[in-house]
Amino acid sequence: MEFTEVGSSSFAALAVGTILSFLIPIAVALIWKFRKKEPFTTILVGAAVFLLFALILEKPIQNVLLFPTQMGLPEHPVSSFFAARPYLLALAAGLFPGVFEETGRLAAFKTVLRNRKNRETSVSYGIGHGGCEVILILCAAYATYIAYAVMINTGVFGTIVEQAATQMPQQAAVLYALAEQIANVTFADVALGFLERAFAVLFHVGASILVFYACRDRGKFRLYPLAVLLHTAMDFIAALYTLNVVSMPTWALEACIAVFGILTFCGAYFLLYKSDREKQPLDP
Repeated sequence: MEFTEVGSSSFAALAVGTILSFLIPIAVALIWKFRKKEPFTTILVGAAVFLLFALILEKPIQNVLLFPTQMGLPEHPVSSFFAARPYLLALAAGLFPGVFEETGRLAAFKTVLRNRKNRETSVSYGIGHGGCEVILILCAAYATYIAYAVMINTGVFGTIVEQAATQMPQQAAVLYALAEQIANVTFADVALGFLERAFAVLFHVGASILVFYACRDRGKFRLYPLAVLLHTAMDFIAALYTLNVVSMPTWALEACIAVFGILTFCGAYFLLYKSDREKQPLDP
């Protein structure tokens, strides 16, 4: 099976995307640390909790319950129930990150970060959480695409797809579409990916501020379920798109993520963070 050869411009776009998506989150974290004199360990806690709650806990459980075939497991009554109800499936797919990631924030602020009461802690955590996500999602994806591009141009990828077609025709179709996507990657596509992640990081910083104040002031604990609700709603819309439940242009999805990111960040920043000028615990 032959594929469109990946050109030098696509290789360059992927290489730039890989490098920048690794360096920018680290640069932002270092600038914030030195400007605000924040402990770098808070940023590392945000990254570590994202790894634990999103990748180690959430994804395997979500895949086993909702998408068992992706793990080589047979369908079961729960997955069949959701598969027959696409909107409910998308809602469940959005609920998992909403509950796990926001609960991870809650656990971090209640335990390892419980003695860090200054408002900058909330932003430090959000930078760690969002930055880690950028590196593991965007940087890892671009690096993987470079490896695939080399395999496409050498003919190895075509052999793999031919072998997959005999046993898993649906998977072969996905790989074929991926190869065409990689061959047509442009700098504009990479820029769009960065823009989407920038709004996602804004959301994570805003959500971290919400959960931080939910933990610091018992009278504001309702901010935690609000963060879960906002996170679930954003990922529900994304799931509608990725699961092909609703047909929408890519720009519409990016616009939705932008709205959630900007509104969540601005609401948390202006109503909570900026108004907290004394940096003293409200409920000692």
